[in-house]
Amino acid sequence: MKVKKQKRHRKTLTFYTTCFGFRKPFKVLCDGTFVHHLLVNRITPADIALGNILSASVKLYTTRCVLAELKRLGSSYSESLENAHKLIVARCEHDKCVGADACIKEVVGEKNSEHFFVASQDTDLRNKLQEVPGVPLIYGLRNALFLESPSAFQRQYVKTSEEGRLHMNEKEYKILKDRVMNRLTHEEANNSIAETIENVDSGDQTINVQAVKTNTFARNRMPIKDKPQFKRKRAKGPNPLSCKKKSKSQNIGPSKDMKGDNEVKRSRKRKRSHKRKMATEGDS
Repeated sequence: MKVKKQKRHRKTLTFYTTCFGFRKPFKVLCDGTFVHHLLVNRITPADIALGNILSASVKLYTTRCVLAELKRLGSSYSESLENAHKLIVARCEHDKCVGADACIKEVVGEKNSEHFFVASQDTDLRNKLQEVPGVPLIYGLRNALFLESPSAFQRQYVKTSEEGRLHMNEKEYKILKDRVMNRLTHEEANNSIAETIENVDSGDQTINVQAVKTNTFARNRMPIKDKPQFKRKRAKGPNPLSCKKKSKSQNIGPSKDMKGDNEVKRSRKRKRSHKRKMATEGDS
């Protein structure tokens, strides 16, 4: 796929996805002429070829009226009929089979609520569907497939719908009017309550009015603090597991060099001389 063609297809896809809500996987509604064109030009498998154009996975659909039309065309379209039976059959509310172009136009509807991409080689059908908002069209040219750009009608439809969304409709205006009236009656009720409080107790006038206003403010709005409050970090003690245990004191008795009033003097033992004892024994 060439770069210019790829950019044009991407631009067209963004238009339909943003303005009309197309989502992946895309649904492609094929008629008999498109199926026959794929087989003649050997553009197979069809889902991969269409997925390359749309840059996404696709689901292929057809209708009972399209199958009936291919069957009426005879043996020259037997291969096309056989391959068309492999597609998903979209629901069409026709008791008797009608033409393929009328059936596809009715399945698409006025606003293409099912978000179908319509693939067809019928130029008359494509011209009619260009007047329907939100219908992307796919056609084949030899062995290449193309996604048509949005028509002028579709661009103008999107522009007018955007302008309409900027203004209020009657229903939205009525809802807004009811809300304003309810708010005014609520404010009048609050004012009447404040006046009765002033008449009952003139001394506590300012206190009562402030209390009523704070109550109404609390009902209507959420309380928001002016400044964020942070917790102060307090000084923590040391980790008890990392601290060293205290050593016990091993001082049992008093020290030798203690001085003062409470000092205890040691009594010295008197040494007895053995000479005196021996002298007394000799005299006797």
